[in-house]
Amino acid sequence: MQRIDQPVVFVRHDDRRDPQQLGSLRPFKARASHTAPVQGRVKKLEKIDRVEPPKRRQSVAFDFAPAPRSGEDVVNLRGVHKGYGGRVIYEGLDLLVRRRERCCVLGVNGAGKSTLLRLVAGATEPDAGSVTLGGSVKMGYFAQHAMDLLEGESSVFETLEGAFPRAGQGSLRSLAGAFGFSGDEVEKRCRVLSGGEKARLVMALMLYDPPNFLVLDEPTNHLDIATKEMLIGALSSFEGTMLFVSHDRHFLAALSNRVLELTPEGIHQYGGGYTEYVARTGHEAPGLHA
Repeated sequence: MQRIDQPVVFVRHDDRRDPQQLGSLRPFKARASHTAPVQGRVKKLEKIDRVEPPKRRQSVAFDFAPAPRSGEDVVNLRGVHKGYGGRVIYEGLDLLVRRRERCCVLGVNGAGKSTLLRLVAGATEPDAGSVTLGGSVKMGYFAQHAMDLLEGESSVFETLEGAFPRAGQGSLRSLAGAFGFSGDEVEKRCRVLSGGEKARLVMALMLYDPPNFLVLDEPTNHLDIATKEMLIGALSSFEGTMLFVSHDRHFLAALSNRVLELTPEGIHQYGGGYTEYVARTGHEAPGLHA
C-alpha cells in the first residue's frame, strides 16, 4: 500500500465549487486514488454540510427619557416579618432606601433576596410590619414572571404600540432596535419569542416611559452581551433609585453604590458599590459569574 504523507483536509460539499478551497485536497485525492478506504473517507468528508455561524446581533443606541424626580425617602420598611410555612425569612426587618441610591442585594440562595424585592414591589405582603413608598415614587418592577404576562398573539411592535399608543412609529422602532428587534423581527409573535427576547421586550416596555424607582430581579439572566452593555449604559445615566439582585459581576460593579448583604444575623449594609464591598470584605458575593 502506498504511504500517504499528506494531512487529511476537511472540506464540506459546498466547497467543491471553489477551486482555491480544493487546491490542497486534489494532490491528496490523486495520491489516494489507489486506496479504496481512503477514497471512502474523502467521500464522507465531502458530504458534510456547511453550518453557517450565527449572525451577530447588533443593538442600536437609544436615548431614554429622564426619570421624574421622587421624594428623598423612596421606600421604608419598618418591623417587617415574613415567612413561608414554618420558615422565617425576615423578623423585624427595618430598611430605608433613599433617592438616587443604587442598592444591590447580595446573599446565598434562600437568603430572601427575591422576597425582599417582592415586598418592596408589593408583589407579596408582609406578615407583620409595613412597607411604605415615598412621595412621587413611580416604580418599575422586573421579575422573571413578568415575561409570562406578554400577550402571546401580539407581535413585538404591537406590544410596544399598545403600551405607548401616542408614540410615533419611528420612535418605537428605534426602541425595538435598541433591544435587538430589527427589521422583520418586530413582527414576531410573543408566543414564539425565546426567554432572552421576552426579557428584552419587557425591559423595553419598562424603560421607554421610565420610572424613578427600578426594582430589578436578575435583569441580565437572559440577555446577550450586546443588550447587557446597552442596558448598563442606559442605567448608568439613570437619575432615579435602584434596588436590584444580580449574579453578574460586571452589572454589580458598574451600577451599585450601596450593598445590602443578607445574612442569618440580618442585613449588613455597606456604603460604596460592589467593588468597595469586595475590597472591604476580601471576598466576592456567592454565585457570581462574569
